[in-house]
Amino acid sequence: MIYRFLKTWLLPIVALIAVGIALVTYESDYLFKVQELNLFLYSKMFFEQQMVVSGGLLTWLGTYFTQYFYYPALGTTLLCLWLGLMMWLFKHAFRIADRYSALLLVPLALVVITDVDLGYWIYYLKLRGHFFIAPMGFSWAFAMVWAYRVLPTKWWLRTIWLPISVALSYPFVGIYSLIAALTMAVMALVANKSIGRKVIDAIVAVLSLVAVPLVCYRTIFSQTNISDIWYTALPLFRTDVNHMAYYTPWIAMTALMLILALTIRIEVAEKPRKPLLFWASQVALVVLVAVGTWHFWYKDKNFHHEIVMSHCIDSKDWEGVLTEYRDMDADEEPTRMMWMMKNLALTRLGRAGDEMFRYKNGDAHSDAPFEVRLTQIGGKQIYYNYGQINFCYRWCLEDGVEYGWRVDFIKYLLKCSILNGEMEAAQKYIDILKQTKYYANYGEQFEVFVKNPKLVAKNSEFSTIRHYMKSNDVLTSDNTLVEIYLLNEFSNEDSNDPLYQEQTLLAALQQKDIQMFWPRFFHYAQLHQGKRMPTHYQEAAYLYGHLENQVDISHMPFDEEVKANYEGFMALAQQNAGLTEEQLKPIMYPQYGGTFYYEYFLIRNQKSY
Repeated sequence: MIYRFLKTWLLPIVALIAVGIALVTYESDYLFKVQELNLFLYSKMFFEQQMVVSGGLLTWLGTYFTQYFYYPALGTTLLCLWLGLMMWLFKHAFRIADRYSALLLVPLALVVITDVDLGYWIYYLKLRGHFFIAPMGFSWAFAMVWAYRVLPTKWWLRTIWLPISVALSYPFVGIYSLIAALTMAVMALVANKSIGRKVIDAIVAVLSLVAVPLVCYRTIFSQTNISDIWYTALPLFRTDVNHMAYYTPWIAMTALMLILALTIRIEVAEKPRKPLLFWASQVALVVLVAVGTWHFWYKDKNFHHEIVMSHCIDSKDWEGVLTEYRDMDADEEPTRMMWMMKNLALTRLGRAGDEMFRYKNGDAHSDAPFEVRLTQIGGKQIYYNYGQINFCYRWCLEDGVEYGWRVDFIKYLLKCSILNGEMEAAQKYIDILKQTKYYANYGEQFEVFVKNPKLVAKNSEFSTIRHYMKSNDVLTSDNTLVEIYLLNEFSNEDSNDPLYQEQTLLAALQQKDIQMFWPRFFHYAQLHQGKRMPTHYQEAAYLYGHLENQVDISHMPFDEEVKANYEGFMALAQQNAGLTEEQLKPIMYPQYGGTFYYEYFLIRNQKSY
């Protein structure tokens, strides 16, 4: 008994453990972000809202289980249990012989790929609970096929099962019931001995596949577009075009089910006739599955850097943000999102003027087959921390309507409402968070500000952000270009608030606008009399003073290092005068890469998004 169990399940269990360890070890921050972009409410209304479309039960269950990624190890354990159940049902539905246990790894790999190849799609997918929907949906489909296979042919039980199972399943699991219907149609041609039964069952299955969605659309689910009624509970990888490659795991799984349905009556010998060939094929299948899973596993480092840095910002771990930025490999180039997060951390630590350009700059394109916008992947967080409360609120609302409400959106809507003094709205968001499992306490801790608004000014997070809030804060258009909007917003302003005023200087510095720089530089010096001038501000003043000679810098107390770096940079550039900017970069960077001089002359045309 034990030998048979190990013979059948040792390999699948080892594979499940490997998947679980890989997810927890390498994707913990990714899994935590997935649950932040999820929302499950313990309320009757939330359940009813999910059930207005076909496949709603899968969405409800999917969002329920996704919330457990708050603790990545716990969520991964639940996911692996579902994957294990799916493999067990797969084995019984298609009569997989014990010695062919390697075949059980194929559905495991296909479903795991649907979760780990998403990348930036996690910000844009409208199907909630996606991580668990595929294993649950295919488990249901396998169970339907298994039931059809084991039902006796007398009394037309198999034939009756076809329309009843599809009709009862489609409202709850959507497309997965239709995949099962198609599989049963093919299986009917093999499993039944009578030609009449073969034809009748196949026709009934196909008619059920076509008719049930149409009937449900006309009578129950009017909110679904008629062109989508055969794809409910399937994520839509659609922007301006359909990205069909992402549907490959579902297509491959369906093809596998259809092929196995055709082999359902083939009897497997007790022992393989050619043991060497058999074991070679099993090993080859295991290797193919492992290599395929690894190949399609999304491994973009910048995507993971952004998620970790975002998590650190939410935790006010500013040093953690910088550590993650520094963890880039030498050949990596940061995204604009990473650059903005790094600058925010330096600003909070009060070190932006000394260190902003000591970190590698870049504008690496997001590794996605569509145009990724900062507003969706981190713009709300950036807007909030720079005091652009109306923009943060606006994008939370717009994306909530477009992509579905998420814990992350509710949290920012709550804090923005408090900062705007809209306490009734804040209480509504608190009440929503109270209906969640892991964010109820988060919501409750903000009730003190609703009850006593005077405490807002005493809160360290809120008091810092209020320095960046203008009294005439209005909502204009940012064209989804968060970085460009903030640079223009700050560089065209001035303030006697030291925190806000330094941000105007930093913005002018990044825009390399000499005319904007000088008044903000002098105002900064006035507000910080008697204090040391940060290095990058000195470098900019020393450079601009020599470039235009319109401002007398002879009396300014520049650090000797600032002057020496300028002279050295210019001398080295003159020695290599015939080279292009791209050829100069590797020559200049080792010695001057952390200076504003390098930034001004050699970092150009950074493309924001």
